[in-house]
Amino acid sequence: MTRATPIDWLLLALLGVIWGASFMGVKLALTGLGPAQVAAVRIGLAAVALTALAFALGKGLPPLGHRRLWLHVIGMGLFSNAIPFLLLSWAQKSVTSGYAGITMAVVPLLVLPLAHVFVPGDQMTRKKAAGFALGFAGVAVLIGRDGFASSGAETETLARLACLGASACYAVGSIITRSAPPSNQISFGAGALIAASVVIVPVALLTEPAPAPDLTSIAAAVYLGLFPTALATLILVRIITSAGPSFLTQVNYQVPVWSVLFGSVLLGEPVPPAFVGALGLILAGLAVARAPAWRRRP
Repeated sequence: MTRATPIDWLLLALLGVIWGASFMGVKLALTGLGPAQVAAVRIGLAAVALTALAFALGKGLPPLGHRRLWLHVIGMGLFSNAIPFLLLSWAQKSVTSGYAGITMAVVPLLVLPLAHVFVPGDQMTRKKAAGFALGFAGVAVLIGRDGFASSGAETETLARLACLGASACYAVGSIITRSAPPSNQISFGAGALIAASVVIVPVALLTEPAPAPDLTSIAAAVYLGLFPTALATLILVRIITSAGPSFLTQVNYQVPVWSVLFGSVLLGEPVPPAFVGALGLILAGLAVARAPAWRRRP
C-alpha cells in the first residue's frame, strides 16, 4: 500500500471541506445559469487561474512534444472535470441532494478494483476493502432513506444514472492521473483544465441559450471556479501522485459530512439525528483502510 504522509492527510481533509461546499455552490449557480454553463464557467475560470499561476512560477504547460503525458493530461481533463461536472450540474436539477451525495461515496468502491489492476503498489487488501465498506455504510446512514426518495422530476431516472456516470468518471480520472508520466503538478493541472475547457465551452455555447445570471449565481460560479475546481485540482493531483488514487477517494466519504455541516451552519438546515453515528462509521472506515500504513515503520 502506498504510504500517506501527514501532509497528504491534511490536504485530504482540506479537499473534503472544499468539495463539501461545492454542492451548495452548484445549486446557487443554477439559479441563473444552465448546467453546461455552470460547468463551462467554473472550468474556464479555473483554467485561466491555473495557467496564469503556472507561467508566473516559470513552469508553463507540459511539453507539447510529450505525447504520452498529454494523453494523460487530456484524460484527466475529460474524466475528472468536463464530463462529471456537466453530468452533476444537469442531474442536480432533478435528483435529491442526498442521492447525489451517496453516489459520490460510490467512487472509492469503483477505484478499488481499478487501482488493484492498473496501479502498482495500490493493490486491494481485506483491511482496505473493509475500511471502504465501513465508510460507505457511514455515508448511507448519514443520507438515510430520504436520500433515495423521489424528487418527482420527469428526468429523475436519467439524472440518477448521470450521478453514477459522474462517479465512474471520477474513478477513471484518478487512475489516469496516477498513471501519468512525472511532470510538474501545476502544469499538469493547468493543461487538464485547458483540455476540459476546449470540450465544455463549445457544448455550453451550442446547447444553452444566453444566460441571465444574477449576482448570486455569478458569485457561486466564481467560487466554484477558484476553489472546488482550480485549487481542488492542484490538491488532488498532489495527493494522487503522492499517496495514490485509493487514498484520495476516501475524501468522498467526508464530502457528505461537510455538506451537512455547511447546510446546518450557513442555511440553518437541521442536522440528521444519525450524524454522530454516521461520522463514527466513516472515521472507523478511514482508520481500518489505512491501518497497515500507520503500523509500517520507515
